[in-house]
Amino acid sequence: MWPLPVFFLLSYLPWILCERLVTIVNQCPDAIPLYINGQSQGTLARGGTIDQTYPDNWTGLVYTTANNGEANGAKTTRAGFYGQTNYYYVVKEQAAMNTGISIVPRILAKVRAFCASVACDSLACPSSYNQAPSSFPSPTAQSPSSPLFSCPGMNVGYTITFCPEKVFPPPAGTVNIHPSGISSKCIDVRGGIFKEGTPVQIYDCNKTPSQRWVASRTAKSTQIQLAGTNYCLDAGSNPNSGSKLKIMNCQSNSASQTWVWDGTKAKFGAKSNALNHFLQTFCLIFCRSMPGPNEWVVHQRECSSDLDMSDYGKE
Repeated sequence: MWPLPVFFLLSYLPWILCERLVTIVNQCPDAIPLYINGQSQGTLARGGTIDQTYPDNWTGLVYTTANNGEANGAKTTRAGFYGQTNYYYVVKEQAAMNTGISIVPRILAKVRAFCASVACDSLACPSSYNQAPSSFPSPTAQSPSSPLFSCPGMNVGYTITFCPEKVFPPPAGTVNIHPSGISSKCIDVRGGIFKEGTPVQIYDCNKTPSQRWVASRTAKSTQIQLAGTNYCLDAGSNPNSGSKLKIMNCQSNSASQTWVWDGTKAKFGAKSNALNHFLQTFCLIFCRSMPGPNEWVVHQRECSSDLDMSDYGKE
C-alpha cells in the first residue's frame, strides 16, 4: 500500500484522468429548472434523478432557478466543484436561499477527515461561501478548512440533492400551530409525507418542515399553507363536524381550505385564540387515536367553550 503522501500526490496528478459520476436528485415539491455553469440542462421532475459524467478535473457550479433563483446563479444556492484538487463546497448568498442543497461524496473508503457530507438548508447552513471562490489553496495531507471540503482519490462520485428537507425554504412569517396553546405540541404532517391526502396530527414540536405553516391573523380569511409547498390544511370536500384534516393542493376560494383567526368572540371563553373554519364555524380539535404519546389526529367540530382549540406560535 502506498504511503499517505504518495497517495495524495497520485490523487492530484492532473494527467491521471478518470470519470467522475455526479448524480443530481430533486426532492423539491415541484419540478426544477437545472443549470450547470450558467447553461440550462432542462427540467428535473419532482422526485427525479439525473446522472452526469465528467472528467476528474471537471470544475463547475450546479444550481436551479426554482423559487426565484436567476439563470446567472444570483439568488441561488449552488453546489461547487474544483476537480483539479478534488474540492467541493456550497455557495449561499447572505440574503437569499432559493433551495436547500446537500453534497454527499461517493467513495469506497474515506481518508481520515476527508470526504465529509455538506448540507445547507433552512434549519442550518454552517458551511458555505457567500460567493463562489476565485482561487483555491494547494492541497495538503490535511483536510481543508470549512467551508471548503475535499475528497481525494480517483473515480470519486457525488450526489447533489436539491431540497433535502423536501420543501422550499419557508418564507418569513412561518409559524407553528399549537393545540390549546401547549407550546411543546404542534400540528404536524404525519410521517413527513408531503403528498395529497396525508393526514395531520399532533406531535412533539421538533422544528421540522412538517410543522411549519403560513397563515394570517389579520386577514378576513386565510388558507393555512404548509410552508415551502403548495399544500394547504383541508377539511374535505364536504366540511362538517368530525371531518379529519389533511393536506391537499392549495385552491383559491375553497371552502374546505378557508379559515379565520378569531381571538375576540366571547363564546370561546378562555380558549378564545382559536382557528375557526370560516364558513362552518368549526374549530380544530384533537382526538387520541392510538395509545402512543404522539398519536393524536386532528379534525373539526362545532366550536364551544369546552373544546381544545389551536393557538399560533412563532417557530
